[in-house]
Amino acid sequence: MSQRELTILGTSGQVPTRYRNHNGYLLKWDKQGFLFDPGEGIQRQMIYANVSTSAITKIFITHFHGDHCLGLAGLSQRISLDKVAHPIEIYYPVSGQEFYERLRKSTIFHDVAHIVDCPVSQEGVIFEDEQFVITAKQLSHSVDTFGYRIQEKDGRTMLPNKLAEYNVKGPSIGALQRDGYLEVDGKRIAVEDVSVLRRGQSMAFVMDTRVCQAAADLAENVDLLVCEATYLKQHSVEAKDRGHLTAEQAATIAKNANVRKVVLSHFSQRYPHTDLILQEAKSVFDHVHVAKDCEKIPMPKRQK
Repeated sequence: MSQRELTILGTSGQVPTRYRNHNGYLLKWDKQGFLFDPGEGIQRQMIYANVSTSAITKIFITHFHGDHCLGLAGLSQRISLDKVAHPIEIYYPVSGQEFYERLRKSTIFHDVAHIVDCPVSQEGVIFEDEQFVITAKQLSHSVDTFGYRIQEKDGRTMLPNKLAEYNVKGPSIGALQRDGYLEVDGKRIAVEDVSVLRRGQSMAFVMDTRVCQAAADLAENVDLLVCEATYLKQHSVEAKDRGHLTAEQAATIAKNANVRKVVLSHFSQRYPHTDLILQEAKSVFDHVHVAKDCEKIPMPKRQK
């Protein structure tokens, strides 16, 4: 059975608080584990949230401010210590290559992990296989910053009654899915004859940005948007100056982009509680969730 859920490993902005760790978000998507912005303290947060390094298959870093990447130093070593067998790809802005290399080799350790460096130099598709298309867009922050979108390709759900009607069974089902058609008893069977369209799901990660078109483009029609909401609207001038969003602005992006659910995070330490953040966002958009450290949030159910 597939499992698609977001584990929140940290929700703080630049300064952690007693109850909020630096950033960290793991999206478990069937056999994939997409880790976004591993901040300082990520290893302990993973233990609290019952997440293992072997669950990670790709790491995405939006930019090289410390609260979004300092955890990579320890995590790199932990991946080797745990002897994670599969390759792990790390995507990051190419302009931060120097910082990336420092984090990856910050101290002496026995490096046996299969880490694949994937520097992002421009907007567009950064990964594609038979299941996913992953794109990056440049956001509007004080340093070079990318947001990411994961788009599952459309597929098809096979209908057992139709397969039986056309006498398609066993390995022939796989061949039909792969090739799109099959000859059975002299009759050509198309995959559309025995299946229905299954819409691909999508997720966007927008962290540390002012309001910009790239944020809207990444969020367009996604099932799940993880978005920063560093400030309340009373501090909107400071938000713009420092390259951040208010809760109202984040909710407006989600509403205008037809997002199904938005998860807000990256809160300034000046707000000890998030009640006002939720209230401000909810005044704009109903489908808002304010993240808490170590909680698990299911992906919205697939739309038909």
